[in-house]
Amino acid sequence: MIFSRFILDNPPMSSLNQKTIKKAIKLNGIGLHTGKKVSMKINPAEPNSGIVFKRIDLKSNNIIIPNVFNVSNASYCTTITNELGVSVSTIEHLMGAFYGIGIDNAFVEIDSQEIPIMDGSAKIFVEEILKSGIQVSETPIKIIKIEKEVNLNIKEKNISIKPSKLSLEIDFEIKYNNPLIGIQRNIIDVYKSDLNDVFNSRTFCLYEDIEKLRSNKLALGGSLKNAIVVKSNEILNEEKLRNEKEFVNHKILDCMGDLYLSGFKIIGNLYCSQGGHMLTNELLRKVFNNDSNFSILEVKEKTIPNTFLNRQQLRSIA
Repeated sequence: MIFSRFILDNPPMSSLNQKTIKKAIKLNGIGLHTGKKVSMKINPAEPNSGIVFKRIDLKSNNIIIPNVFNVSNASYCTTITNELGVSVSTIEHLMGAFYGIGIDNAFVEIDSQEIPIMDGSAKIFVEEILKSGIQVSETPIKIIKIEKEVNLNIKEKNISIKPSKLSLEIDFEIKYNNPLIGIQRNIIDVYKSDLNDVFNSRTFCLYEDIEKLRSNKLALGGSLKNAIVVKSNEILNEEKLRNEKEFVNHKILDCMGDLYLSGFKIIGNLYCSQGGHMLTNELLRKVFNNDSNFSILEVKEKTIPNTFLNRQQLRSIA
């Protein structure tokens, strides 16, 4: 299936306005790490709601907001936790789908602690969102504009974000001591690039890491149906690779999802080498800990200065 960021049923005058889905979406699956069956329903939401998760298996204190400062664990997936200790984990693929398609508002009900992994990518999420249809509101979008370069280095891992005129460019590099994966790098502009390969790219692991993961009660729901498993220079999955840069493209998907915990779309150029959920979250915390690092813009079609931005390019962000 070819995904388009601009499949809108009866779009209103301005594509710069906030969007939600038209119809509720129901999905069933298992949690990658818990191995538990889970049902999820994605509902339309009002403008300025943002993305909201509700644990319907709990009777109270069950609302969790995706927010940079609500991330409680970012080791092997992104987990968010509310002030009363209620969590939802592995949100990054769904959040990446929301970001890539341009969904600003959604109310996600889930009957377990982990988002279903589906096929290990964002493919099914994106297909179902587009099948539902996209509803455009009359409320303008807001955008985070990076004003200063911010860097973070932890041993051999490094990440940075710097100002950009009108893009979110993600330049991501991975380095694995594995002959098949090796060094991979890809650069995408989230608002202009074809995101098909990013949406379709699955999570992956090395065969020799599986025992360690499961001994730590991780990847209990993992299988060849929802993850690429690499053993030396061989892919154990019958499907093999969906695209030649699937490994690094999946990292870009994760990065998009983790960036969306900022609450809004971002204008900036991001570079990351050997990073992951934790590094992205630490970078965002560093950005938001200093108000001079960023500004939040409410973008209205009628008030865009012609000297500030190319209008057609700006519409691509929405």
